[in-house]
Amino acid sequence: MDAFTAGLLQRIKSTESDLTRARESGDDFLVDVEESELDDLRRLAAEHGVEVSAVAGARQTVQHA
Repeated sequence: MDAFTAGLLQRIKSTESDLTRARESGDDFLVDVEESELDDLRRLAAEHGVEVSAVAGARQTVQHA
């Protein structure tokens, strides 16, 4: 796995964690922000041929196209 892919996956994992915390705290604005960030990161992954699949919650599986 190259540095770009590893960094992208780490950002996705971190954003998913932040989204969970925002939902648990009931902060609707922060939920919207984190969801938008996650959408952008997933779009970026797709544009670069990185498939991101959630497995067992926070674990990520990556396959290069």
